[in-house]
Amino acid sequence: MTRTWVRELTGWMLAAAVALITAASVASSPRAELIFRDGDSLIVALLSRSILSGETLDWAMSSVLFLPETALFAGLRALLPLGVDGLFAVSAVVGVLALYGAIRLVAGRATAGRAPVGWSVVAVAVFGLLAMTETSASRDALELASLQLTTTYYSATVVAVVVSTGLTRRALDGSAHTVALGVTLGAVAALSALTNPLYAAWFTAPYLVVSAAFVFRRGPRASAIGLMVAAVAGTGLGLLFRIPFAAWIANTGAGYVQPSLWRESIGYYADLAVQRLQSPLGVVALFVGLALLALGVIRSIRADDPASRMVALASWAFPVAVALGAIALGTHASRYLEPIAFLPVLSLVASPRALRFPTRARRAVVAVAAVVVLALGAVSAPRLAIAATEASDDADLACVTDWIDASGRSGAGQFWTARLPKLHLGDPSQLVQVDHRLNGYAWLVNREDFGVREVTFLVEDSQSVPWELPASAVPDDIVGCGRWTILDFASTPLPLGPAHS
Repeated sequence: MTRTWVRELTGWMLAAAVALITAASVASSPRAELIFRDGDSLIVALLSRSILSGETLDWAMSSVLFLPETALFAGLRALLPLGVDGLFAVSAVVGVLALYGAIRLVAGRATAGRAPVGWSVVAVAVFGLLAMTETSASRDALELASLQLTTTYYSATVVAVVVSTGLTRRALDGSAHTVALGVTLGAVAALSALTNPLYAAWFTAPYLVVSAAFVFRRGPRASAIGLMVAAVAGTGLGLLFRIPFAAWIANTGAGYVQPSLWRESIGYYADLAVQRLQSPLGVVALFVGLALLALGVIRSIRADDPASRMVALASWAFPVAVALGAIALGTHASRYLEPIAFLPVLSLVASPRALRFPTRARRAVVAVAAVVVLALGAVSAPRLAIAATEASDDADLACVTDWIDASGRSGAGQFWTARLPKLHLGDPSQLVQVDHRLNGYAWLVNREDFGVREVTFLVEDSQSVPWELPASAVPDDIVGCGRWTILDFASTPLPLGPAHS
């Protein structure tokens, strides 16, 4: 095995250890809610189960189709003898490891005086540090790095944006395979825009703005123009490829664009920032983020080649453009700002020069650091397994699912209430997703469920809106299951209304 392959393999081993450390830390905090139990986060697990079971598919999705995420989760489900919470834990590790692979692509080729593997490990470790500072259970907090550990919150798009940046870097680096890299960029853009239109806002639009500067430079002009064409063409094709999926897309996302609300958007994101800074860990994350942005600015000024300058610009200009764009469009969702969490770490690999220390001292420091990281990774593996086991050992959830499985009947629950029990039922279709008026709620669910005309029990919890039921609807029994309550209407079935999204 050559020295190059040894370095690459070592990098992947260290990245795997970082991924284990990060996943174990987040899964052992209240943030585990988003990994194992959040209503939105369960769509990929539900969809993959539906696909593997061979049932009729008529899904109502959001504007995001989650195609790569579902393919990955379905593959893990088919290959690994784990329960769904164990699969969530493995998926969290894979999400961070995939980000490392993308960062390694951005870091460029290993040449004399450069240490792209080492700096890629440092970059993913800093990203892991940012994720470990995020400990709230809120899905709408300004805690964005840890979202990469979920199956739902755009993890594939995050990786795609970094991969796209890496492809442009390799093409501008004077590679002899520029055409192939451009075609690959177009393919990545097409798949990414197909599954999530946010790719256009996170990469394509800011890339066009930034790369326009390279068009006026003699050296990379042809490559820059070719890459711009590839990015735009791929993104356009991806959006066109969404047409066959139109029946599945319950919301195109157009309703989220409200430019007239830009002032409210500023206030919303400012409030989230203030809340984030209420904790010492939030302050630490702020300083790390600002340091990375400053490093990106400095390296974009001092870069000695177009490829390094492009990566440095992407590390700070892209996040700034995304944040300004989110405000200009009047958006109100923290997850739209994810680029401010993952792109700044690219400043560490924009110019991955080897440290100028004596060889013996440098090797000693690297060896010690590697041993520490690997040891922490080994310790974190059982910690992550314990977190997944604790998520599975949910007595309240078992009470609900056991009662429904044993009943053999169909019932209903509202979105945030029903998602987790639905995932863990022997037959998910037994629990129909409805609104508080008992109309079917076709959102991130298989519409085949609405073939049931009536239900004989309702599941509710603290997140449920009070039901609006007929005056004659009185439950025969009320079953307490901890944080859930089951209202049993066995003798007076409740009719379901029409479905809506």
